[in-house]
Amino acid sequence: MNQTIEELSSFLSHPQKIIITMHRDPDADALGSSLGWASYLIKKGHDVTVISPTEYTANLKWMSGIADVLVYEKSADQGKCKRKIEQATLICCLDFSALSRLKDLGKVVQDAAAPKLMIDHHLEPEHFAKWMIWDTHAAATAQLVYSLVKELEGGLPADQLFDVPTAENLYAGIMTDTGSFRHGNVTPEVHLAVADLMLTGFDSSRVHRMIYDNAPLSRLQFLGYVLSQKLVVLPEYRTAYMVLTEAELLKFHSSTGETEGIVNYGLQVENVVMSAMFIERKGEVKISFRSVGTFSVRDLASTHFSGGGHKNASGGRSEQSVNETVAYFLSVLPAYQQELLNVD
Repeated sequence: MNQTIEELSSFLSHPQKIIITMHRDPDADALGSSLGWASYLIKKGHDVTVISPTEYTANLKWMSGIADVLVYEKSADQGKCKRKIEQATLICCLDFSALSRLKDLGKVVQDAAAPKLMIDHHLEPEHFAKWMIWDTHAAATAQLVYSLVKELEGGLPADQLFDVPTAENLYAGIMTDTGSFRHGNVTPEVHLAVADLMLTGFDSSRVHRMIYDNAPLSRLQFLGYVLSQKLVVLPEYRTAYMVLTEAELLKFHSSTGETEGIVNYGLQVENVVMSAMFIERKGEVKISFRSVGTFSVRDLASTHFSGGGHKNASGGRSEQSVNETVAYFLSVLPAYQQELLNVD
């Protein structure tokens, strides 16, 4: 790691043309870490462009710097994205460990001549990057960006390294990836990082409010429908699941990201230790898995649904119909029954 930091520091001692990208359907950690890293690099004199593979959710539009983010799936941005990547001298890959997480942008990044820097905390990374700042013990990629900047700058306190908007972006990433500091990935290092960031003087309650208490009425009505009509509980497997078809999404005018976090509600049901959500959109089924305790949804997702992520929070995808995908999910549950029943 020290050698990586030294090489990176030397490389960044001269102005570079830098691309920063993140996984598709970016969450607050993907965007917060990317925008935080971009802000630091811009202040150091680099030419920086942030590219998201797909559109981001409405509750993240308050983030500083997001107005300048290019979205690759937008036809108006695609040509500019390709030109910027071709001209880049460094491509930073944040909050993902496999190029497939970039959707259509993955091939463009893979073929680019510029060296890659990966900053990530997910398991089993692909080795496509020249430099890797990778730590599965980190709660969020934003935490890694915070630590990286501190190390590059000799450990100065956060209020000398970050302005308020940048600190807000990094805090948002850490806050959301720890479930507002209630998940098992919260360590003393997490709290120390957050305490240091708060020295900048930002309002932490505002960040929480902008992300979690900033939904349109239609989203709450949609949530009510999902919980009252679509939530299925299987007590024999201590599992809850929800299925949303493309027709239902259209009926409620649900845009990308409005389903974010709904899967967590399944874990609020008494005695449930795994929750799954199946969403049919644009010819594929996106699956979100959440669990508590010792049960690894990452293993289930990677084994059966071409997915991955964290032990208690993972995702997957299926090109089968939504009914076929759910039927397959139900068919594999018996193999996990005893493990699910044994969770404390």
